[in-house]
Amino acid sequence: MSAASSPFDWNIRVYYEDTDTGGVVFYANYLKFFERARTEWLRSFGFQQQHLAETTGAIFVVKNTSVDYLSPARLDDELRLTVVVEKCRNASMQFIQEAWRLPSGDGSDAAHADDAQPRLLARGSITVVCVDQATFRPRPIPDELMTCIKTTT
Repeated sequence: MSAASSPFDWNIRVYYEDTDTGGVVFYANYLKFFERARTEWLRSFGFQQQHLAETTGAIFVVKNTSVDYLSPARLDDELRLTVVVEKCRNASMQFIQEAWRLPSGDGSDAAHADDAQPRLLARGSITVVCVDQATFRPRPIPDELMTCIKTTT
């Protein structure tokens, strides 16, 4: 299956712990944000990763990532993270994920005064493989989850 799905959106706030000494989100934290968004994407189907591991033995591991950084996020920014399944195979999924800064809307954000519209900050391509938790060998994505993925792509 290779048709892209509709984006799943999940919002977060940038906290002090996410930033470097300049008050800018540290680049590796975008991978954490993307991971959290994929976890919430799974939850939107009614799946929790721990429950999947306990009932099916399936866990997901990241095989590959690539991120383009376009504009910085800063302390207190509200971000919208998107998740799109670009490709889904028997034991792997390729996601396109984006981080967008949302306008504050209250005029209090002088650092982003020119941003009346959401601004794309980072775009990533992440490949995730389903593996058996005991052997770490690839295994098929559980049927129940695959059915949900197919209905949204």
